[in-house]
Amino acid sequence: MSTDFSLLANVVDVFARTVRPATVQVADGRIAAIVPTGAPAPDAALPYALPGFVDAHVHVESSLLVPSEFARLAVAHGTVATVSDPHEIGNVLGVAGVQYMLDNAATSPFKFCFGAPSCVPATPFETAGAEITAADIAQLFENPKIGYLAEVMNWPGVLGRDPGVMEKIALAQTAGRPVDGHAPGLRGPDAARYASAGIATDHECFTADEARDKLAAGMKILIREGSAARNFDALIELLPEHFPHLMFCSDDKHPDTLVLGHIDQLVRRALALGNNVFDVLQVACVNPVQHYRLPVGLLRVGDPADFIVVDNLTDFQVRKTYLDGQLVAENGQSQLPAAPIAAANNFHAQPVQAADFQVPAPAAGAPTLRVIECFDGQLVTARLDVPARVEHGKIVADPARDVLKLAVVNRYRAHVPPAVAFIKGFGLMGGALASSVGHDSHNITAVGCDDASLAQAVNLVIGARGGLAAVGPGGEELLLPLPVAGLMSDQPGADVAAAYAALDAFAKRLGSPLGAPFMTLSFMALLVIPSLKLSDKGLFDGEAFRFVDAVA
Repeated sequence: MSTDFSLLANVVDVFARTVRPATVQVADGRIAAIVPTGAPAPDAALPYALPGFVDAHVHVESSLLVPSEFARLAVAHGTVATVSDPHEIGNVLGVAGVQYMLDNAATSPFKFCFGAPSCVPATPFETAGAEITAADIAQLFENPKIGYLAEVMNWPGVLGRDPGVMEKIALAQTAGRPVDGHAPGLRGPDAARYASAGIATDHECFTADEARDKLAAGMKILIREGSAARNFDALIELLPEHFPHLMFCSDDKHPDTLVLGHIDQLVRRALALGNNVFDVLQVACVNPVQHYRLPVGLLRVGDPADFIVVDNLTDFQVRKTYLDGQLVAENGQSQLPAAPIAAANNFHAQPVQAADFQVPAPAAGAPTLRVIECFDGQLVTARLDVPARVEHGKIVADPARDVLKLAVVNRYRAHVPPAVAFIKGFGLMGGALASSVGHDSHNITAVGCDDASLAQAVNLVIGARGGLAAVGPGGEELLLPLPVAGLMSDQPGADVAAAYAALDAFAKRLGSPLGAPFMTLSFMALLVIPSLKLSDKGLFDGEAFRFVDAVA
């Protein structure tokens, strides 16, 4: 396919902070020349050409799509590159999982930058499918496609200068790779000490004051707006003053929302608040390329011809997306062909029974539950102390009070009893949800109103060797199989988005008020985010960093 062409447009130069009519000449996939027309101002009859958008931190696996299918959806919204942490599949398959992502990504012209996962397993308090050691990371850094050390989630280890954690950071520094952070809630001197270890970024800030502490420590802040964690509104006030040190990211993006938009949505929202267009585009396009040294063009002579064409600088409707001079999307439609998708997995759980989810009540007294409280749009949870509902000597869910059972089933070993706790916030009035996407170890996580529904939903996932499932109180069931590591589908992205949308709608018909019930469920086993979470080994207090009893 020829990548030699010329395009007349209003060319946005983010570096010179100008917009001028010019002819962009592309030859051999690169910007050969940008020739101004001589007009002193933008021509309203012309479209606008500008650098493409970059998602500065995303787990592609959370889209339920392999990289090549993620790319087919993302380019329609003007995204030309991602900084992608493959630690989800790394927790399932180890280094072989990272290699799977590299191999699949190589079938697409989209510019994926993958990191070396730093925390696999994320903690010693859960069962993962693999381990990625310091020696593995050193080997990964021999591959130029591995661009950075992925988020260092063990922030207590960084503060305490744990030798194992510091060894991985030192490997990145020796290899000349930046180091990504993950330190929710860290403030003041602790944030400064965390940054001083060599941590360069953080995408977990949920208040502007927290972000300012980390900016003061020299870190770059990623404004995250994903399917579950949404921090744009809390952090966008930073942009006018701190735009040289900010980036946009999604972190985790489910397919139904990726179909609708990506980083382009954040650009439009930032502009609607009155932010300067060049400041916003530096955050959305330039900063990630420069920080991670991505091989992505920024619409300069000599650069790879990676750029987008939009209708205007207000609506930012993406008309065309180019990668190395190849037209990969036009008028909202991807032009990328589908690529073959291989399957790889690690799944050994066997069917469960309703009785496996029973919680015996204490022989005497009125039991109190330590209940996880989840929140829409947040990964953090709270702890509630709630009187238990007891029937026939068993503690049961109480949908009328929105106190449901939460369970995690080990997917890597057969016949391991599930861990069971209680949760508030899912709002189901009947049935259950289950998922083999359970950050970060990706055991089976389920929430339900009764033990029979929990068992039915979990067994749907087990039968498919990975997937998302929902069951109703009348026995109705829906399943989205995820045969690639129990995390990703082998089907086209649009089909996966439609199937996921049907599951999401079903969960909401069951009563859930959450914007993304399955995404929220997937984070209820993420022990490195406070306060209470559940792993396959039990209920975990993320602030005290220890297990606690579900029944107080």
